[in-house]
Amino acid sequence: MQARRIARELALLSISQLPAKQERLQAQQLQSIVLAAVRTLTTELHDLLETASAELKRSSDRLLSSETRSTDLQSAKVMVNESIDLTQTAINRLGAAVELPEFIQLANQQEVRAYAMELLSNVQTHREEIDRRLGEAIVSWQVNRLPRIDRDILRIALTEMLFLGVPDRIAINEAVELAKRYSGEEGYRFINGVLRRVSNQAKDEPLVETE
Repeated sequence: MQARRIARELALLSISQLPAKQERLQAQQLQSIVLAAVRTLTTELHDLLETASAELKRSSDRLLSSETRSTDLQSAKVMVNESIDLTQTAINRLGAAVELPEFIQLANQQEVRAYAMELLSNVQTHREEIDRRLGEAIVSWQVNRLPRIDRDILRIALTEMLFLGVPDRIAINEAVELAKRYSGEEGYRFINGVLRRVSNQAKDEPLVETE
């Protein structure tokens, strides 16, 4: 996993903890916010493992019931199918849990935290400008009415595009990947469209001549 990709995800998990006021954040505040996100991930890992364990236990119980308590073939099939579904769900949870330790380890690296804090600081400092740009690109919708996760992904992407010198193409692609992980099919398509409109609008803006 690339350091900046981890940093973007860490910033996304932290952004909801930013204070509502637009004053400049202190470094210590940012560190505390990012640390809280890492701790949340650690808790999530434990919860995933516990839930998967419980689902495997339920699966085993349903499979045993199909052998000892079913009164006919049809009821046995139902119990076996329920057992399979529970096992598949548990496997999916374990698959997600496998990725978290690496993410948590990388999130603790200095370069990852530093870029996450740079993202958060710039989102907070330039939020009015970022939201103004989003409002111009969103057709018949208001920024504050967007789903929170979509709005936060868009803010991070615009921060990179407008204030951190990240090429539009890279910022858009990374935002789409975040949306696929946290939002869904409609979410990532929407985010892709909005960011491409922002990028196109920026290219159409007249250059300001300097004396």
